Amino acid sequence: MRLPNAPMSTIRSICVYCGSSPGNSPVYLEAGHTLGRAMAEAGISLVYGGGLKGIMGAVAKGTIEAGGTVTGIIPRFLIRKEAGDATGLEHLNEVIITEDMHERKHAMFERSDAFVALPGGIGTVEEIVEIMTWAQLGRHEKPMVFGNVAGFWNPMLTLIDHMKGEGFIHSQHLVRPLVIDEAADIVPAIVEAAKRHIDMDGDQAIIERL
Repeated sequence: MRLPNAPMSTIRSICVYCGSSPGNSPVYLEAGHTLGRAMAEAGISLVYGGGLKGIMGAVAKGTIEAGGTVTGIIPRFLIRKEAGDATGLEHLNEVIITEDMHERKHAMFERSDAFVALPGGIGTVEEIVEIMTWAQLGRHEKPMVFGNVAGFWNPMLTLIDHMKGEGFIHSQHLVRPLVIDEAADIVPAIVEAAKRHIDMDGDQAIIERL
């Protein structure tokens, strides 16, 4: 898979990685719904894995109920497991059916200006880690966020700090995910991060012309 360099731009869409299960605490579903609603109210589209269950379903529902736009990207083999059947996806604004997970992840990357990981399982971890890896390799500068609902990502963040301390994460300045505890604060944090990056690019351009 060839990944093009991706510069920062205005935030028009956010990719949300999260569990297709609800988890053991109601705060997870609530956070998904809150994030979806906040995105819609900010005029930002949701890009996600297309599932209708668990936290994935809560994010989509929150977005749709608040009048937002949702793009679901799902591999054909997961439709029955995560969406019931193809007819269940009809309430989404756009549905992209891929042939495998690699195609799905690439499509999600291409259509998103930022990435958020809400609580989830192994698949969620794999997705946000891959986005961080691409950032470390200089393939994109898009905001990355751990939605640290109820401290869910604390063990992961500890592991990342351990990797840094042991010298296994190079180009650390490229791997700086935001850690946001409250779902309602995620969208403002992403918008502010994008604004700061654009301002920095503008300052650098002025310096280069001097």
